[in-house]
Amino acid sequence: MTLSATRPRARLHRAWFVAAVAFVAILGAAGFRATPGVLINPLQAEFGWTKGTISLAVSINLVLYGLTAPFAAALMDRFGMRRVVALALLVVAAGSGLTVLMTESWHLLLLWGVLVGLGTGSMALVFVATVTDRWFVRHRGLVTGVLTAAGAAGQLVFLPVLAWLAEGPGWRVASLTVAGAALAVVPFVWWLLRDRPEDVGTTALGAEPGATRTEPSTANAAVRAVTVLRSAARTRPFWYLAGGFAICGASTNGLVGTHFIPAAHDHGMAEPMAAGLLAIIGVFDIVGTIASGWLSDKIDPRLLLAVYYGLRGVSLMILPSLFAATAEPSMLIFIVFYGLDWVATVPPTVALCRRIYGADGAVVFGWVFGSHQVGAAIAAVAAGLTRDHLGAYDLAWYGSGLLCLLATGMSLAIGHARRR
Repeated sequence: MTLSATRPRARLHRAWFVAAVAFVAILGAAGFRATPGVLINPLQAEFGWTKGTISLAVSINLVLYGLTAPFAAALMDRFGMRRVVALALLVVAAGSGLTVLMTESWHLLLLWGVLVGLGTGSMALVFVATVTDRWFVRHRGLVTGVLTAAGAAGQLVFLPVLAWLAEGPGWRVASLTVAGAALAVVPFVWWLLRDRPEDVGTTALGAEPGATRTEPSTANAAVRAVTVLRSAARTRPFWYLAGGFAICGASTNGLVGTHFIPAAHDHGMAEPMAAGLLAIIGVFDIVGTIASGWLSDKIDPRLLLAVYYGLRGVSLMILPSLFAATAEPSMLIFIVFYGLDWVATVPPTVALCRRIYGADGAVVFGWVFGSHQVGAAIAAVAAGLTRDHLGAYDLAWYGSGLLCLLATGMSLAIGHARRR
């Protein structure tokens, strides 16, 4: 007996192509933001600027990276992801490329702080929330984890290269490399990224055939972002989420991401080696974030957050005793653990915003993410001033560890606030 017809092969859903392009864009944004920790010492050596001054530029970058996010989410609703992300990449390229011409500290604040902060903020984690909300019903938590892990992958790819360039050819070559990488991503975004499944005649992955069409928003983006904030700010869960995520930013991007390399250098470790350790964090961050996304589909997200923050706080209070001129086994254990925990907080936080605030979840997460970056900015400046005045970073590590333990309690309180 022969078959009269062959079974058609299943085609890969378009959502996976959109996710792939988003992964590349987010990977690039993370790589562009990995530059500060590598360039602090070279800029100080050439211009004589203090770590506090350079940290101020980092802080501006971090604040704008966060505060741009809710407006970027609203702009994506109004004008589409493709236009917003392509423009953001061009802004990053301009900000990074023009740094080679700077001669004054305010140039650094404007270019590295303002332009790169605005550009990378428009490709921040609200982009992840928007992509997964529009294109995925099935595997939404897993895809959130994978796209969030793109940030870790960017760190993994860029950090060692930028450190080598900064120490060899110089920091200007490193800055131009970032600008070139941003420009290289633009054509892929414009060619492959689509705003909604309906634009290509399909539905979100896992959606029912008769699923309601998602129409572009006609509201003013800034007005909608502020309106959503005003509404969410009247609820207690918003403040628990925002407070916990501010501490998350302080203990990752603000402290470890910005000051780990200078702190390791204080103990005699070469900068490329310290940058390599941060890159290893990126390796395990990919694993931890994807696993966290998968767990967010199965376990209460607030419990996941409590565990993540609690373990992070303990590890930070141990870190000061681990620094040495070489990468000892104890430091490698810390790096592996911290990598697994680095942005594992994102998938459960996105899930909670979606669960509590529904259709406004992506914009609410934008504001929560803004608090993440405000916390990071405060930590970046505080740690730099601590090093300038006390000659060591120890107090910054201990203080951040205690704040993480506070975030554990705030995460557990989210459920109680919802019941009330």
